Amino acid sequence: MISNLAYIHPDAKLGEGVTVEPFAYIAGDVVIGDGTWIGPHATVLEGTRMGKNCKIHSGAVVGGVPQDLKFRGEYTTLEMGDNNTVREGATLNRGTAARGKTVIGSNNLFMACCHVGHDCVLGDYNVIVNNVLLAGEVELGDWVVFGGQGGASQFTRIGSHVMVGAGTFVNKDIPPFVKASHEPIQYVGANTIGLRRRGFTDEQVHNIQEIFRIIFQGGYTYGKACDIVMEQFAESPERDAIVSFIRSSKKGILKPWSSTKKEDE
Repeated sequence: MISNLAYIHPDAKLGEGVTVEPFAYIAGDVVIGDGTWIGPHATVLEGTRMGKNCKIHSGAVVGGVPQDLKFRGEYTTLEMGDNNTVREGATLNRGTAARGKTVIGSNNLFMACCHVGHDCVLGDYNVIVNNVLLAGEVELGDWVVFGGQGGASQFTRIGSHVMVGAGTFVNKDIPPFVKASHEPIQYVGANTIGLRRRGFTDEQVHNIQEIFRIIFQGGYTYGKACDIVMEQFAESPERDAIVSFIRSSKKGILKPWSSTKKEDE
C-alpha cells in the first residue's frame, strides 16, 4: 500500500509489496526491496539501497548526509541487506570519499535514537540499543549487542559475538566473544551466555574462556599472549579469530582484566 499522502520521487525504485505510510519521504536515487515497510514521517534519502522486508519507523532518517566536514557532496551510498529494523528517530548516514559507502548487513535492529555514522561497516544480527552513537568508519562483526547510551569513536572495531555494556564508550578495539564495560573500557569476561544462545558448545566456550585468561588475565603483553595461545591451543575458528583480530588492530585493544571479582562462568 502506497499512501497518497506520502512523497515518493518518480525515480525511486520500489519492489513488490512495499508499504509507504502517510507523510513518509522517499528521494529519487533510492532502491527499496520487496516487502519493506516505510512508516509515517520516515525519511529515505538519496543513495540508499535497502533490501527486502525492512521496517523503517517514524522519524528515522536513512541515507542522511554524512556529518563529516571533509564531505564535499561526492556521490556515496548507504547499502543495507534484508530484514533490518530501524526504530523511531534513528539516523543512518551514507558514506564519504573515505570508503564511498556505509554498509549494513541483514537482520539488524537499530533501536530508537541511535546513530550509525558515515562509512561504518556492520555485519548481521546486531542489536544497537537506544541512544548508541557509532562514529564514522566504525566496524562491527555479527551478533554484537551494544548496550544503551553507549558510543564508539571513529575507526574502532568490534568483533563478532561481543556484548558491550550499557553506557560504555568504546575507544579501543574489542576482539570477538568478549564482554566489555567500564570507564575506561576493559575486558570483563567472555560472552558466555550469548555464545551458548547461538549454539556454541561447552567445549568451544571453555576454550574461549581459557584463551582469554591468558590474553586478559595472564599479565602478558598482547603480542606475547597471542604467541602463547597459538602454541598451547589447537587450531580452531575461535582461536584464529581472536588472535587475528588482536594482531591486526591499529587502534589498540581494550584494557585487560583489572577487577578482583571472579569471571562469570
